[in-house]
Amino acid sequence: MPRIWVEEITKGLYVLRVDDDRVKSFEAIWDLPEGATYNAYLLKTDGKTILFDGWKRSYEAEFIETLKGLTRIEDIDYIILHHTEPDHSGTLPKVLELNGYRAKVFGHPVAGRLVNGFYGIGDKMDFHAIADGEELKLGSRTLKFLHTPWLHWPDTICTYMVEDGILFTGDAFGGFSMPDKLFDDGELDEYLHYVKKYIVNVVGHYKEHISKSIDKLSGMNIEIRMIAPLHGLIWKNDTHKIIEYYRDIAEGKAKKGKVLIVYSSMYGFVEGAIDHIIAKLPKDSVKVFKFTDMEQDSISDALAEVPDSELIILGASTYEAGAFPMMEFFARQLAHKANYKKSVLMISSYGWGGAAARVIKNILSETNFEIRDTVEYRGRADEPILHEIDKSLDKLS
Repeated sequence: MPRIWVEEITKGLYVLRVDDDRVKSFEAIWDLPEGATYNAYLLKTDGKTILFDGWKRSYEAEFIETLKGLTRIEDIDYIILHHTEPDHSGTLPKVLELNGYRAKVFGHPVAGRLVNGFYGIGDKMDFHAIADGEELKLGSRTLKFLHTPWLHWPDTICTYMVEDGILFTGDAFGGFSMPDKLFDDGELDEYLHYVKKYIVNVVGHYKEHISKSIDKLSGMNIEIRMIAPLHGLIWKNDTHKIIEYYRDIAEGKAKKGKVLIVYSSMYGFVEGAIDHIIAKLPKDSVKVFKFTDMEQDSISDALAEVPDSELIILGASTYEAGAFPMMEFFARQLAHKANYKKSVLMISSYGWGGAAARVIKNILSETNFEIRDTVEYRGRADEPILHEIDKSLDKLS
């Protein structure tokens, strides 16, 4: 049985969280040994019952039972969809079925089409496409809806519960992992690492919209006393911290001296050069990920280290007149998910003919990455090659 959390987080507002320890790859791509949570919320106020989002369909039975512990499903008056990706909308069809389709469903204008496409319930669902800035009055509570598209789908919205200062943010301000708490209490360094990984892997392609949405929220001059995302911790102690952390990652704010090294090495020829580089750098400033015959590290974890790195070193062997496949895939994900203005040093080994450096340079040619130097050699990195690498490092330091 998955771990399920239910708690009243402010008067009449409950969080319903499930810890997904079954998922192996988020979106069937990104390695996720740390798991993920799906957070839904239920508000009971002034005779009205409002459900905010849901869980993944594989937890449908658990969601229904959890919801029944808080309310009669037939009594739900409104369902707010902050983001229709199936890890949050998967339980919607069953909830509406048990509700008799009496609840009015609120979402971004795009959301109705997406839900109907996923579940074929458009002709039964009473869907209301909300306008940016629209409000819903619920007696003593007011819900104000804000369009925040491309975080990370076009349908993403936020809801601000005016009187309580609570911002429901969809996938924004969320993070991977299954924290052993509900709120931002105590030490947060480990969790913030998983937030960084989440931002790059999930929202990374649209990261410029993070800053745009933060600016939009700042311009509203509202007091945000709590942030309630669909993944990870709820922020009630320091909402400013997660907002600024998201901005720093979106804008690629680097840690002084941090170097990210990602390399492939089939027979040790690239690895020899990389080991030489690692020995010359301060130990606590280097993050290393490798694809060898002995170790296969996580590409999703490697991508997570890009935003706050100052220098990226890529080591790639030539493979069948191209780049080693894992490094080519990594380079393509750099371009797609983690396209930051960073300096790159390229190290490449080949046998009968060099190609890896050319392939990766081509992939990164129209990105923000700047390949500052390339050291390419046949076979092993001998003393003259190591000397050339040293000169490159000196130039980039």
